[in-house]
Amino acid sequence: MLIFLFHLPFYVNVHAAGSFKTEDVDKFVTNYLERNGLPGASIVVVKDGKSVYEKGYGHDSEGQPLTENSLMRIGSASKSFTAFAVLQLVDEGKIQLDDPLINYLPEVKLDDSRWKEVTVRQALSHTSGIPNPVIVPPANNVKAGVERMNDWKLQSNPGEKYYYSNGNYWLLALLVEKVSGMEFSQYLKQKVFSPLGMNDSITTVNSGDVVKGLPKGYVTAYGTAIPWTELEAMNMGAGSIISTAADMGKWLSMQTNEGRTKTGKQLLSKKLLEESYSPQLGSKKYGLGWELSSPSVKPARISHSGVVSTYQAQQDIIPSSGYAVAVLLNSFTPTLEHAYEISSGIIQLTEGQEPELKAPVPKVIDLSLGVVTLIYFLLGIRGILRSKKWAEKRKQHPTWRFMLRLIPQLVPTLFIGWLFFIVPTLQNNSSTTIDAFGLYPAAMLLFAVIFIFGLALTITRISYRITLNKD
Repeated sequence: MLIFLFHLPFYVNVHAAGSFKTEDVDKFVTNYLERNGLPGASIVVVKDGKSVYEKGYGHDSEGQPLTENSLMRIGSASKSFTAFAVLQLVDEGKIQLDDPLINYLPEVKLDDSRWKEVTVRQALSHTSGIPNPVIVPPANNVKAGVERMNDWKLQSNPGEKYYYSNGNYWLLALLVEKVSGMEFSQYLKQKVFSPLGMNDSITTVNSGDVVKGLPKGYVTAYGTAIPWTELEAMNMGAGSIISTAADMGKWLSMQTNEGRTKTGKQLLSKKLLEESYSPQLGSKKYGLGWELSSPSVKPARISHSGVVSTYQAQQDIIPSSGYAVAVLLNSFTPTLEHAYEISSGIIQLTEGQEPELKAPVPKVIDLSLGVVTLIYFLLGIRGILRSKKWAEKRKQHPTWRFMLRLIPQLVPTLFIGWLFFIVPTLQNNSSTTIDAFGLYPAAMLLFAVIFIFGLALTITRISYRITLNKD
């Protein structure tokens, strides 16, 4: 049975949060985007089951203004929807939370005897012990994606520890398909999106699937944003939803209205909705599809973030005030989740506080990397120009000693070459070297400079040695 380690109040106004002014939200979001070089954002604010403010800022990669109806990838915020679908089937008596997953998915056979002990609840709360894959090739459907897990082993005993894993939510998407008899995307459309009026929201199998009306997102570098193609991977159930701020407002309105739509239809029982917000055995910081804030975060939040290679999202529910916020960004920043920071600032405004406008740390980090890149570039040019003199100085050295002196530039060159050209091809991955650059452009440009000059220095010095020994 579930032991509640702590319990967040279910929408009881412990204190009256200060009313916020929409112009303050506009000022904060606009300043944040400009300060951090972000192309745009779309936000929604909900209070006690009703959307009270929604708006878009900035532009998309096609030059069109962003609005509250602009399509965005929400990444791992999709997990809240997957968990909701599973809990709906629990509500209907078709699934038992503490049943082993293998009871419903006998065709799934992980290479670990402990797999048969993994329960639905443990998959929902990331306490199953299933590892999180680093390389995820695309697939035709979620079943094909799950089949790749057959040779996986658990990294801990089921129910023992919290380990965040997309693999849990692939399994849960397949569970929904198997139990409901519907494709996962159709289930969400019929049982969640349509009842809520989320008419623009859709579910894909792969992050690279073409979606009409969804432009390229951006990746940030050196305080600016560059349009980029999304890294392709199978993400159904774990990060597959594309939505809008307006639609996310409808979702959060239901969440803050005890599981009811605006027409009064109950999509999930209050009991299960409340349990989804509660910590589980082995996981103090995660409920059933929702992240739970640490005690140091005030006010306490029920949240889920989402990050893909060209978009970010954040959804937050504040039980003490009845407010909820969703922030969708059409950009990805490797060193900071801006969506979380923007949502935090809006929450401060709902609490009657002045949000702190922090220093643009990612810009500072990238510019610092840019300085290091320039230094490496200049040193590389200098090294190449002095290669003949370097080789002449070591002309009498035996070959083994000469080669030993090449190691300082050869080792990082080989490592970066492996990272750029070998890793993207592993496990039938569809990613390319260009995709690797998009994961962190400022760092990857530094690596590229190190690789190019390391390779050039090695070849030049060896060439001069060969020439000098012939003379």
